[in-house]
Amino acid sequence: MTIDKTARIHPTAVIEEGAEIGAGVSVGPFAVIGAEVSLARAVEIKSHVVLTGRTEIGEETVVFPFSVIGEIPQDLKYHGEDTRLVIGARNRIREHVTINPGTEGGGGITSIGDDCLLMAGVHVAHDCRVGDRVILVNNVGLAGHVQIDDDVIIGGISGVHQWVRIGKGAIIGGLSKVEKDVIPYGMVQGEAGALVGLNLIGLKRAGLDRADIAVLRNAYRSLATGTGTFRERAEALGAESDSDYVQAIVDFIRSDSDRSFLTPE
Repeated sequence: MTIDKTARIHPTAVIEEGAEIGAGVSVGPFAVIGAEVSLARAVEIKSHVVLTGRTEIGEETVVFPFSVIGEIPQDLKYHGEDTRLVIGARNRIREHVTINPGTEGGGGITSIGDDCLLMAGVHVAHDCRVGDRVILVNNVGLAGHVQIDDDVIIGGISGVHQWVRIGKGAIIGGLSKVEKDVIPYGMVQGEAGALVGLNLIGLKRAGLDRADIAVLRNAYRSLATGTGTFRERAEALGAESDSDYVQAIVDFIRSDSDRSFLTPE
C-alpha cells in the first residue's frame, strides 16, 4: 500500500493493502478502497463510497456518497477475468452511481474520459467507452459496450441499448430509449428515441459560426430526403462536402457498428 503523506484519510475509512493513494487525496468516513485501486493527485472520495477492482481514477475527480465504482460486471459471461476500469481527470461522479469494469469479450476495459458529470443514479456497464465532457443526467443507464463520444448530453431516465454508439456533440432528451446509433450532433427525443434534428444549441455553444451550422443543416436534409439507402446518402454527402463537421458525420456512418442507425424523420 502506498499512501502519500499529504493524503487526508478519515480514521473510519478502510484502505486495503496494495492501494495507491496520491498526493492531496481526500478519503471520507466509511469509504472502502480495494487493493488494486489507484487514486491520482487531489482525488476526493466522499463518505460511504466503495472503490474496488483494478480501478484507476484521474486527478481532481470527486466521487460522492454511496457510489460503487469498479465492482464486477453484471454480465453472466463474466467469470472473474482480470479486467480494468479507467476514469479520467476532473470528473464529478454523484451519489449512487455504479460503474463496472470491462469483460474479456469486450476488450477488458471500461473507460471514462475527462471533465464528465455523472449525476445521481447513473449506471455505466461493462466495456463502455465514454469520452470527454459528457453529461449523463440522473438515472441514465448505459448497457454494455456502449460508446459515447465527446460533448454528448443524455437526459434523465434515458436508457442506451448495448453496443450503441452516440456521436460527438449529440443530445438525447429525457425519458428516451436509444436502440440505434446516433449521428454526431444529432438530437434524439421521445420514448421511442427518434432522431428529430441537430443539436443546434450545442453547436452554438461550441462556437460554430452560422455558415458551418448552415452547412450541417443542409447535410442533415440530404440525409433525410436524398435517394438511396442511408449509407448511400452519406457516401454521396461525403463526396460533395469539404466541411470537417459534415465529414465527421459521414465517417461515423461509414465506420463499423453492431447496430443500425437512427435516421432523420
